[in-house]
Amino acid sequence: MASWRNHMPSRTLLKSDGFASNLYDPGSAFTLAQYCREQSLPYADVGLPVPIETFVSYGVAFQKRFVPQLEQIDITAVEGTGRGFRLNTRNGDVVFARRVVVAAGITHFGYIPPLYSSLPPEQLTHSSQHTVVSGFERRRVAVIGAGASAVDLAGLLQEAGAETHLIARRAAIAFHEPSLEPRPLIQRILMPRSGLGLGWRSRLCTDAPLLFHSMPSELRRRAVQRHLGPAPGWFAKSRFVGRVVSHMGTRMRQVSMRGEKISLTFTRQDGSDAELEFDHVIAATGYRVNVQRLQFLHPDLHKQLATVEDVPILDRDFQTSVPGLFFVGLASSNSFGPLCRFAYGAKFTSKRLSRHLAACS
Repeated sequence: MASWRNHMPSRTLLKSDGFASNLYDPGSAFTLAQYCREQSLPYADVGLPVPIETFVSYGVAFQKRFVPQLEQIDITAVEGTGRGFRLNTRNGDVVFARRVVVAAGITHFGYIPPLYSSLPPEQLTHSSQHTVVSGFERRRVAVIGAGASAVDLAGLLQEAGAETHLIARRAAIAFHEPSLEPRPLIQRILMPRSGLGLGWRSRLCTDAPLLFHSMPSELRRRAVQRHLGPAPGWFAKSRFVGRVVSHMGTRMRQVSMRGEKISLTFTRQDGSDAELEFDHVIAATGYRVNVQRLQFLHPDLHKQLATVEDVPILDRDFQTSVPGLFFVGLASSNSFGPLCRFAYGAKFTSKRLSRHLAACS
């Protein structure tokens, strides 16, 4: 749960409905609904957003219930040995394993466009670096992006007393509509509900990940990039609309330092130019899988990994070209589809992978 606990803003709400935010156990004995009942927390399958704090505490409770013996140890290096893997821990221990599952989540994959690379790190951060927004009071902050992270952060920053501007290439922010039930029969037929949202494309992504895996690589890559693009939840409107200054449909032309200020020069949607100065820039520009950024993997493993644009190629059991090395989560989405970008993919992933590992033991 480190990605959720340490790299998402507190006080935000999940876009996934309650029923789509379950972790998976074989008997479905400990769903989010069950956890909320036990803790007397508000819950609805559809229509009531899930606070991130609730989801994180559910994840911790899930681990304690099903894997109480789990050892949480930082791994600093993974090296192939010919018959398995050698793992070095932060406290100096060495562990040998026949198989390694890399479940790094989004932690290593925050993407910042190269245009901003000249800015000093103390004045340029990625949205994943902000679980709280204290410290920005009375500062002028630019948030780059138009997705959930951008809008959520911009709203929280404005509430915290920052002068916040959101700048994005998209012409408009595509807020999700409230998700309610019951729906008329014709809507349920034309736009079936799935754990990724409404529509047949999303339904196919959740119901047929192995069919997705059998598609040509380039088609899979495009589908992952284009389906379910940046879109904040409907509930983010109250913090954002009418509160945060937004510059939509822009084309960033130049990013530079002017003394201690950051100068952003961009072309507006109407073709006019603008130049604004800020104290800090937050790139809420999403995540891009790049295994080269997993520095705990030994260089020899990087050389052996078959990739497409630095994304690992996985077989039908999540195994890489290195026998015994597996990737799950965001890093597996190019192989199995958008399903693996969300908690809703836990069921397919865990069932598929655990069966394979059990068969090999």
